[in-house]
Amino acid sequence: MAKWRLAPATLRRHLQSQSPTIYSFRDPTKSLSPAAVAAAHQCRGYSTAQTDDSSGKWVTLPSFYPTVDGTAVGKELTSDGDSIKGSTDGSNTTALRWILRCRPDLPRTLVQKLFRLRQVRREMTLSCDGDALQRSKLKRVAAKESLNVGDRIFLPLSVDNGAPSQPLAAKKENFRCSAEERKFVCSLVLFKDPSIIVLNKPHGMAVQGGTGIKTSIDELAATCLTFDKSESPRLVHRLDRDCSGLLVLARTQTAATVLHSIFREKTTGASAYGVKKNIKSLKRKYMALVIGCPRRKKGQISAPLRKVVVDDGKSDRITVDDNGELVSTQHAITEYRVIESSPHGYTWLELRPLTGRKHQLRVHCAEVLGTPIVGDYKYGWQAHKTREPLVSSENTPSKQSSSPFGLDLDGGDVSSKQPHLHLHSKQIDLPNISQLLEKMEVSSDSDISDIGSLKFDAPLPSHMQLSFNLLKPKVEACDKI
Repeated sequence: MAKWRLAPATLRRHLQSQSPTIYSFRDPTKSLSPAAVAAAHQCRGYSTAQTDDSSGKWVTLPSFYPTVDGTAVGKELTSDGDSIKGSTDGSNTTALRWILRCRPDLPRTLVQKLFRLRQVRREMTLSCDGDALQRSKLKRVAAKESLNVGDRIFLPLSVDNGAPSQPLAAKKENFRCSAEERKFVCSLVLFKDPSIIVLNKPHGMAVQGGTGIKTSIDELAATCLTFDKSESPRLVHRLDRDCSGLLVLARTQTAATVLHSIFREKTTGASAYGVKKNIKSLKRKYMALVIGCPRRKKGQISAPLRKVVVDDGKSDRITVDDNGELVSTQHAITEYRVIESSPHGYTWLELRPLTGRKHQLRVHCAEVLGTPIVGDYKYGWQAHKTREPLVSSENTPSKQSSSPFGLDLDGGDVSSKQPHLHLHSKQIDLPNISQLLEKMEVSSDSDISDIGSLKFDAPLPSHMQLSFNLLKPKVEACDKI
């Protein structure tokens, strides 16, 4: 146990007097004189400090303060307990984590190198003499050492010269968008508050960058959806490229940690302990048009999935693992309900994934129910080879001008030879993360059991709405889905 203590009143005044700021930019003063550098650092919230150490001057990070433990809060929100208490991430925050939080512009490899070279220092708050805080001399600190409230970390001034000229964050912000493209991205926003952004993702737009992907949501969000935040929105879950519908982004690191935990705990809870019924758990509903009709009108699919490599290692696919004994097997649970069947051989389904596995809904529909989703050529190729386009007397919209980012937003309904994927993330229920974090800021021991929920509903994409109109004349029935 530490041999130092702080008077609660003094500690409270100390924390209130320092409003820590998280910085996401590089020091622009490295070419200035030492006096100008010191003045600029002081304005930015960290300073240069002269000590007895032979290294001389340092870059001082803001004093450490407890933050919300997003992982623990996410677990509590998805628990079945009646009384849910918030918690803070204090004693478990290491020196490495605090540096990366305060200086996200510094590469993790550079920070780790500083620790290996023993160039990172720590200044601890030792005691209290009246209202004056007494601090220790600078001492070397290890990357995994936990910090105490009020501790400060000192880095060598060389970190500003050693940081890359263009950090990853800057690269994302420099992604070029035309005025039309920026307007299109902003039009996808269905909801925005201080903690989250909810988008209605269009068909054909990738969520995350990768090989052969020119444009993705994570890049566009950093360019077009920062709004009044200095941080770029972060992905907290995924949708397939050809899947449309609700996509949630976190606007802060804390919100991202909470949401990651909620999505992860939902999957883990359903796999190991059955389906949790807590009203604050994550709830998702998808709408899909499938070829054929399931034997039962509703039910629950519990079929483990695994990845297999095909085409001599050139590609892979997900399949149902019948024995479920392999290490790579992932448990997957989906609830389904038949909304309406069409005499043309199609069926509208409501799908509720209770776990979040890659291609879970597509594989469960194709391999378990025997009804592949319209437009899913990966898992329903055989059904599409024998499928005939629906002939309709209604006029199908002609091909219009090119859409932003080269997206094909016209046609693709059941009257097309090659329809788009008819899978849409229609509804999501989430805890009110902004309300939660506001309550946690007031008191880390707040009872968060009364946190409200947010419900989102995304309208169908044009190709699914066209298919709905062709298969069922009464469009107003779509509101009941």
